[in-house]
Amino acid sequence: MLQPYLIAGRVEAGCDEAGRGCLAGPVTAAAVILPPDFHNDLINDSKQLTERQREQLRPIIEREAVAWAVAMVSPQEIDSINILRASILAMHRALDQLDVRPEGILVDGNRFTPYQDIPFTTIVKGDGKMLSIAAASILAKTHRDELMRKLDQDFPQYGWAKNKGYPTPDHRAAIAQYGATIHHRHSFQLLPQPTLFDGMEL
Repeated sequence: MLQPYLIAGRVEAGCDEAGRGCLAGPVTAAAVILPPDFHNDLINDSKQLTERQREQLRPIIEREAVAWAVAMVSPQEIDSINILRASILAMHRALDQLDVRPEGILVDGNRFTPYQDIPFTTIVKGDGKMLSIAAASILAKTHRDELMRKLDQDFPQYGWAKNKGYPTPDHRAAIAQYGATIHHRHSFQLLPQPTLFDGMEL
């Protein structure tokens, strides 16, 4: 069972990101402040849920949260500052948009940079431990997936509606055939490195 808070009585914002390992699309982060009495047995780390479950939970979280926000960092920004900094920047942007100022920030993972003067705690696998981080993981994932489905309409050859920009064999094959788009992260290894013997007769 997920913990509802780290410190009782404190207004805590859970933060998580989605799309960090993708070859295309933005990295997306969410910040969520839940009411102290919020309870939902289905909420868990978004990776442990089906797409249908995530989509069912999204409106519940958005309706019942004290405050929530989602923010994105573009592939161009990722290429400029690297994916770790971009992930943290996306979380900071989400926190910027909250209508309620948190008294503490709970972050999934082990890396973060200070946000204003608000104390923060990094929690490895926090999306499977803290309710607010799990809720943030669901919002980050569903909002990013929605965008990738929209981008798929303009670039159907890459299969983004299905692979969401992750490095699947079909996605890499499409990059090899059609090249990269403005939505790809050009600082990432989009295609596998050829081995020493590729193209050589043995």
